[in-house]
Amino acid sequence: MIVRIARRRQVALALTALLAAAAACQAQYHGQDARPGPLAPSVADSRAFTLVASGDVLPHGRIVDRARFDAGGWGYDFTPMLSGIRPVVADADLALCHMETVFGADGDYSGHPAFRSPPQVAQALAATGYDGCSTASNHSLDDGALGITRTLDALDRAGVRHTGTARAEAEARAVDLLQAGAAKVAHLAYTQGTDGRSTPPGQPWAVNLIDEKRVLADARAARQAGADVVVVSLHWGTEWQDEPDRRQLALAEKLTAAATRGRPDIDLVLGTHAHVPQAYEKVNGTWVVYGLGDQIPGQPKNRSGVADPRGNRSTLGRFTFAPPARPGERWRVTKAEFVPQLFDIDAGRTVDLNRAIAHGADMRGVLDRIRQVVLSRGAAEDGLVMGE
Repeated sequence: MIVRIARRRQVALALTALLAAAAACQAQYHGQDARPGPLAPSVADSRAFTLVASGDVLPHGRIVDRARFDAGGWGYDFTPMLSGIRPVVADADLALCHMETVFGADGDYSGHPAFRSPPQVAQALAATGYDGCSTASNHSLDDGALGITRTLDALDRAGVRHTGTARAEAEARAVDLLQAGAAKVAHLAYTQGTDGRSTPPGQPWAVNLIDEKRVLADARAARQAGADVVVVSLHWGTEWQDEPDRRQLALAEKLTAAATRGRPDIDLVLGTHAHVPQAYEKVNGTWVVYGLGDQIPGQPKNRSGVADPRGNRSTLGRFTFAPPARPGERWRVTKAEFVPQLFDIDAGRTVDLNRAIAHGADMRGVLDRIRQVVLSRGAAEDGLVMGE
């Protein structure tokens, strides 16, 4: 069994100062049902850590054009697009993203339906503070084995870990552990399909497909390899549907119910694919995010062929984990938060809605709608709050 371990990058103290300033401004805004939580959760044990997760990075053609503009016409620069949420991402002990598309090469880039994105996306993810990305999606095979190779090579060069697709069988079988403070976190990723595309000949391991038994076997293997916390990213659900579908609900129930010697096999489930925010819910004592929404979209059209503003909305999930009181027990989520976001298509920027409202932007209607969906399955009663 191969075990890969990566350590969290150090974060500049200036980012903490920026977050503190934003928190002071945010105190003026009071939402319903879930209010912004404190900047630094009060956890006595210094071994506790925070994990931040975001949704699909899905650069449509308009987004690629914007990145070329931001680079001054020479190359592509996606870093400005994510600068609005960098303080939240970089301040976490561990930050995970979802790279939905594969990368092209030598200017051969395309959007929907077969994506080939500029590899400079990887540099932007690293600059924003992301430590790792899930890469299993319905677009993983848009450019065959070469697309997977280019994508993982670019993420490697940028120092961003990845899971869900592989260049070799040994890589597919490896347990990828990321260090978050004192904890080792395993990140696993799977997709419900690949838009009908078959895996490359002789490479059935190229993309992880969702299979309940496979997911649980991998989670248990990760635990045996030393994982204190097991995080599973699932590319699932029905596109453009606010509510989780029956398959999501059933799989979430089964995955969170699985345990070994009384300890849950999975500690957090992160969902992508729907293109709109979906509910957060505590299932069998484990947090499930059915859909984070698209962090970088491109004003895609919904199933009716109409541009849908919900596609520009998403959330960052932030979870604070504390170590067990006794050996052999699970690391506990002591605080669960969601941070609402909006992608401003005209400006080509991801907007932290809390910060925007604190500075006078009239976006409370959008924020309230996101909050309504996120809390639609009773998460507030289980302690989910809106974070800053």
